[in-house]
Amino acid sequence: MEFEFKSADYTTSPGVYLMKDESGRIIYVGKALNLRKRLSSYFRSVDRHTPKTKVMVSKIRKIDILATSTEKEALLLESSLIKKHRPKYNIVLRDDKQYVLFRLDKKAEYPRLRITRKVVRDGSVYFGPYTSSYFARETWKILGKVFPLRKCSDTSFKNRSRPCLYHDMGQCLGPCVNFVPRADYMEHVKKVEQLLSGKASELVGSLEADMKNASENLEFEQAAKFRDQLKAIRRTIEKQSVVLNSFSDMDIIALAATDQGLGLGLLFIRQGRLLDNKSFFWPGLTMDDSEEVLSSFLSQFYSSTKFIPGKILIPFELDLASAMELLSERSKSQVSIRVPHSLEEKNLLEIARRNALLNASERKKESILEVLAAKLKLSEPPARIECIDASHLGGEGMRVGMVVYEEALPEKSQYRVYSFPELENSSDDYAALYNWVSRRIESGPPWPDLILIDGGLGQLNSVEKAFAEFWKEEEPAPALSSIAKGPTRKAGELDDRIFRPGRKNHLPLKPGSPELLYLQQIRDEAHRFVIGRQRKSRKKKTLNSELLSMPGIGPKTARLLWDNFNSVEDMKKASTEELSAIEGIGQKKAEQIYHAFQSL
Repeated sequence: MEFEFKSADYTTSPGVYLMKDESGRIIYVGKALNLRKRLSSYFRSVDRHTPKTKVMVSKIRKIDILATSTEKEALLLESSLIKKHRPKYNIVLRDDKQYVLFRLDKKAEYPRLRITRKVVRDGSVYFGPYTSSYFARETWKILGKVFPLRKCSDTSFKNRSRPCLYHDMGQCLGPCVNFVPRADYMEHVKKVEQLLSGKASELVGSLEADMKNASENLEFEQAAKFRDQLKAIRRTIEKQSVVLNSFSDMDIIALAATDQGLGLGLLFIRQGRLLDNKSFFWPGLTMDDSEEVLSSFLSQFYSSTKFIPGKILIPFELDLASAMELLSERSKSQVSIRVPHSLEEKNLLEIARRNALLNASERKKESILEVLAAKLKLSEPPARIECIDASHLGGEGMRVGMVVYEEALPEKSQYRVYSFPELENSSDDYAALYNWVSRRIESGPPWPDLILIDGGLGQLNSVEKAFAEFWKEEEPAPALSSIAKGPTRKAGELDDRIFRPGRKNHLPLKPGSPELLYLQQIRDEAHRFVIGRQRKSRKKKTLNSELLSMPGIGPKTARLLWDNFNSVEDMKKASTEELSAIEGIGQKKAEQIYHAFQSL
């Protein structure tokens, strides 16, 4: 039945609206300063709507609203609901992972440089972001070799009585045992900060002068150290190009449309240097959707745990007062969102646009997800796929591993493993999968579009039965499918069988076809993940048993040791002073533990 809109049914206050289809699924979430006025616009002058909006309006059967006090509150709520429900017609930022940053904890007595993905407002200084974790780690290694700051955690640093291997390798000054005056250590910290802040030319000039002076004074070993530092600096900055005369931090956002859809290009400018870039793409959209894309991108991409620069340049004027207020609040400093003013800024916007256009042009009209949807008879391409595999070792350590693929790519930060101690020694895969459904529903959204089960009809039926019992959401339950080995039952064969609910026989997918190979890849990843976690758990259990068998070590003491050391080997190397420094372990027990380890 077609939806009948009555404007008098809706308030004129700010808030969020949730549009639902005939099955109760949320298909769109939006915000408005005036809910009545905004909702009325959907049902007036329908011919002026974009193709996407026309289709969406035709599917509306119900609209729920959530009133707020301000537009900023509505923006926050809208972003939260989009992430939770991932509505079909919203601009959903699938690739919203945290990028790599360098963190320098300057409040510490002896700061260390570490790699992180989250910003914590604790006074630390952050540098980045880097879209490539590999490049970031390589840079960290180079810096660590020539600027010998400490590498150990705060806990290890406080409890050390002798220097670590990094000190022996010449990559740490040994502040943990007072081998270096703090003033000398902070000189290295200053150099690292200069380099990562983009002030490389000042640092290069200073080091060249130091190297020349050391050479003239016949201090050739010291001169060689300065030479190595110069080499490391040049290797670090060679991939960065100067694009601004000022030492500005800013992000540049541009849009570009092709026949396939709408692309967005993002440049990260730090201290006037082009540090990195990233591109996004939404199939089927046009420049008519650009305002919504830009507004949604800003609220979803710049989370409170990301580094947010003071300036964000956008391609056209847009009323983003609420977005600026929100990002300033998240950043704890003023954030300006505006169009380019100078020729330099306009040139950068053009670079971002070209990157977006290049990325959008490379997209194929028919993706693997579209092929998969057709072959599995799904209503739409499965943007989020969760694959599960039940595993145990001789009935022990029953686990269900879950891997997640979003937009056809693995999202390793969302991988999970579920343990079922109540099924110990049962070898019951069906019960584990059945119980997994209950646990998965308890954890809440985002819900998958497709759940792939490693197994045959029996495993598929077990999961289907569990969803029928436990699923209480308004929207339909996720689609299900299972993948089982073919007649040979050999790993690596191409004729695996794909099953769907309501069918006794497997689907006629051609061996070696792209869609079957893709499903096999996901299944293999799930199997690798759960087996790896299972072995790791078993190894730790064995090591824990070894600890508990030693005199003076009970469950509580074992827990304290594991909290402070990474391995039994590290525990064996610890001195009585290091052991007694652990809160909860006194001098007497420390000596008892020490002697127990030495007797092994």
